[in-house]
Amino acid sequence: MTSEFYRIKIILNGEDRELAVEPHETLLEVLRKRLGVKSPKCGCNQGECGSCTVILEGKSVRSCLILAVEVDGLEVTTIEGIARDRINYIQKALLEKNAFQCGFCAPGIIMSIMDLFSRNPEPDMDEIKLALSGNLCRCTGYAPILEAVHETGKDNCRCGDKGGGGE
Repeated sequence: MTSEFYRIKIILNGEDRELAVEPHETLLEVLRKRLGVKSPKCGCNQGECGSCTVILEGKSVRSCLILAVEVDGLEVTTIEGIARDRINYIQKALLEKNAFQCGFCAPGIIMSIMDLFSRNPEPDMDEIKLALSGNLCRCTGYAPILEAVHETGKDNCRCGDKGGGGE
């Protein structure tokens, strides 16, 4: 039995990529196994944990729930694309608060925060909790994560420009 392949083109972290995918392959599988992007993690493979969150056409999505053929012609952004040469302002705020222990959930949480800040640069705590409600963290108890996000929003990106953020 031979597999059927479909050629797709995506813009991954600002770079045009073209590859052949099988109809059953998820965006997560293609990112990790075919394109070498390791920040989206496979935690539950059911869209429940948020560890595979990426930005697709400006909105956070669970990459384990999207077939790769569905993203043909679309833009996908991962952690690797938001801070190429330096850490991004959200990453910096989370580091300052020592918000993560193991770090497994960090990329998904950061991508969810990026989506939130793109829509509302100064969210209140309820909005932050709602935006992060689909992201599971088994280590921190969420308090330092919420505090870091809230302070970053309150200070209106105190760490510099939002795109690549830095001092």
